[in-house]
Amino acid sequence: MQSSRFYGWTVAIIAFFTFGLAVGIPYYGGPFFYDYYEKAFGWKRAETVLGFPLGVTITLWAGPMLVHRFSPRKLLMIGASFTALAFLGFANMNGSTTMYYGCWVLYLIGYIFSGPIVHQVIVANWFKRNRGKAMAIVYLGVGVFGGISAKYIAAPLTRAFGYQTALLVFGGLCLLIWPLALFFIKDKPSDIGQFQDGNADSAEDVKAPPKSFSYMLGTPAFWLLAIGSLCSIGSIGSINQHMKFVFKEQGFTNQVQLDDFFGTANLCVLFSSIAGRLIMGFLADKYNKKYVMMATYFLVAGTIPMISLVRPEQPEYMYLFAILFGFGMGADYMLIPLMAAEQFGVTSLARAMGIILPADTLGQAWAPYSIGWLHDKYGSYPTALNAIFILSVVGAIAISLLPKPRKD
Repeated sequence: MQSSRFYGWTVAIIAFFTFGLAVGIPYYGGPFFYDYYEKAFGWKRAETVLGFPLGVTITLWAGPMLVHRFSPRKLLMIGASFTALAFLGFANMNGSTTMYYGCWVLYLIGYIFSGPIVHQVIVANWFKRNRGKAMAIVYLGVGVFGGISAKYIAAPLTRAFGYQTALLVFGGLCLLIWPLALFFIKDKPSDIGQFQDGNADSAEDVKAPPKSFSYMLGTPAFWLLAIGSLCSIGSIGSINQHMKFVFKEQGFTNQVQLDDFFGTANLCVLFSSIAGRLIMGFLADKYNKKYVMMATYFLVAGTIPMISLVRPEQPEYMYLFAILFGFGMGADYMLIPLMAAEQFGVTSLARAMGIILPADTLGQAWAPYSIGWLHDKYGSYPTALNAIFILSVVGAIAISLLPKPRKD
């Protein structure tokens, strides 16, 4: 018997917290510590950012092989445990690159099991008509928790107790996902006798069987979405991973000033991403998702050159860059599962994102490493930033070529 009150919005609100704890704090707060690793262990720039791409490459199989087979709620708890273990390792690695890279493998397993795919599947299971709005609410958690991660968690803890203690706190916060997932998250409406959007009966796309991997791999839409999102997320990841380093090279050499400035910039980026998710989530429910996504991707590309304008004598450019870049970034990630669900159906979303998200994560990981390599080769960031800009433009063009969704 169907319950009278639709539980989907409660799931979306709880997922706001679990997504923020699983991804917002560790991913967006993690780069705060890079220059501390560099200073403490004498690592090169590319060496410091190599852990992420190595971890992604080693764990690439986990998304397509495992995520669609298990309960999203259980995967959330397992993933949170892996992430907590990774940050425990980061706090105790003592300059060992072997341990550092091993911790990145643990972190990436946690990211796959408790990050975007799982939350996207939960939202898609509960919503169809209001999927864009619900996805926006869930992704707001990344913006809020990611925004406060550097300025209000990492920086004050590092000043008071050292960066190792701050890393331990990051890991401990991930474990808060356990009670939230265990007691409040439900995988799908049928678990409690409800249907998508609180409807009186089941939506047709939930009744439809999932499309096979071979079917999706044989469509141009799959490859355009995969390539477009990989390029755009790779460019965004490069900026997020190197932003503090770029600021340092452009004149912010005092450590306290650099920590504070990066924290403020990160806060602006992530809080602006909230507006991007809300506005573009609303527009995606109202207008053609392809055009909303295309506009978002071109916005991301257009803002990347602005980071070169930021200087100690012109700090106001940081706000212009951070607000526009953050707006585009916020919508960027959120629109990928919406487009995948539209192209292939909600029952195929876990399979589609099980391939697309690991591919995107490859771009998100190896693009920053490539930028670090270019920096080390040329001794500065201008060439590297030009490469990021070109990558983002390629992504926007790929999305502009997406076909209309197939009805079969």
